[in-house]
Amino acid sequence: MQLRYGFRLYPAPGQRAALARAFGCARVVFNDAVRAREDARAAGRPFPTAAELSRTLITQAKRTAERAWLGEVSAVVLQQALRDGEAAYRNFFASLKGERKGPKLGAPKLKSRKDSRQSIRFTANARWSITPGGRLNLPKIGEVRVKWSRALPCVPSSVTVIKDAAGRYFASFVIDTDPEADAQRMPDAEASIGVDLGLTHFAVLSDGRKIGSPRFLRRAEKKLKKAQRELSRKQKGSRNREKARRKAARAHAKVADARREFHHQLSTMLIRENQAVAVEDLAVGGLARTRLAKSVHDAGWSTFVHMLEYKAQRYGRTFVKIGRFEPTSQVCSTCGHRDGPKPLHVREWTCTACGTVHDRDHNAAKNVKQAAGLAVTACGAPVRPEPHLAQRDEAGSHGSPPDARAA
Repeated sequence: MQLRYGFRLYPAPGQRAALARAFGCARVVFNDAVRAREDARAAGRPFPTAAELSRTLITQAKRTAERAWLGEVSAVVLQQALRDGEAAYRNFFASLKGERKGPKLGAPKLKSRKDSRQSIRFTANARWSITPGGRLNLPKIGEVRVKWSRALPCVPSSVTVIKDAAGRYFASFVIDTDPEADAQRMPDAEASIGVDLGLTHFAVLSDGRKIGSPRFLRRAEKKLKKAQRELSRKQKGSRNREKARRKAARAHAKVADARREFHHQLSTMLIRENQAVAVEDLAVGGLARTRLAKSVHDAGWSTFVHMLEYKAQRYGRTFVKIGRFEPTSQVCSTCGHRDGPKPLHVREWTCTACGTVHDRDHNAAKNVKQAAGLAVTACGAPVRPEPHLAQRDEAGSHGSPPDARAA
């Protein structure tokens, strides 16, 4: 599988100016391509092909006085900007036809030099390289200093240079992972685990462990409010406002980096210790529209689940996501009796069928594991609690298994 390895860049002042020119040229070519397609659509003509756009917007444009400065940057950067436009329209049309998963995408929009994120991409045709001294040599930019946090496992196929809202530069390499090396790095494990995600505790595991919620945004809220307040008081267009904007962006980036590091460490630990991991498919979009929206966004459940999924695929683990309507908080993990819904303030409850006292989150984590079919006996055979008849005071037909969903 393909992964991205990101490293911090520290360009010199002259290199920052060269990168700014490259960002601007790529943005202009992308915007020209969007305008050309929109003009063709408005006139009722077919969309121009990629070859036509490359010839008119790059090759011929360099020979004009208005676009002569396009020759100051690598031609590969401009070609990749056209490819980005092609991909944006391809995703847009696939979303319209229902062929693309996820939320509906709108038509590509024009980029602005004030966008919080700027990027350019160099492929192998650009002849970029890593010098013996560990610097990243980019065409028409020079040798940029890189802070290598780890070694690259193989030769990358491309590199993307990114400038974020905080003014930081990063190099993102596309890497093809080696299955044999991954197997040696993380050998097979024997355990399996269920994970119940929450707000009081970020995760409660089926083996009883509870992972506290760091609440990075809540802890930094006072500093973030101060930075945003200082930004709002600066005059628009002034240099002091730009300084305040970068200060606020750095404060937000620090929170996002800390949250991402926490997700990586926890997901790697779970994948290393367990051969199979099960989580519940949470309706994050719906929860983010409630009064708990800030806490839900601060937790970052979707990012964490995505990390578990791709790391399980990389290291040969089993990843199971159970349905969001599975009654994990209502079923006794010991006998399988469904005891009905309970308000959120009920953190412990006693099963009316077998008398077992349950911690709400721990019981839910064990039910997540059982619903995924990961509970095993010592001999390796799967085991689940036997179904019990519904009680007389419960809704539904008698004789149905307790975990049967209502139609």
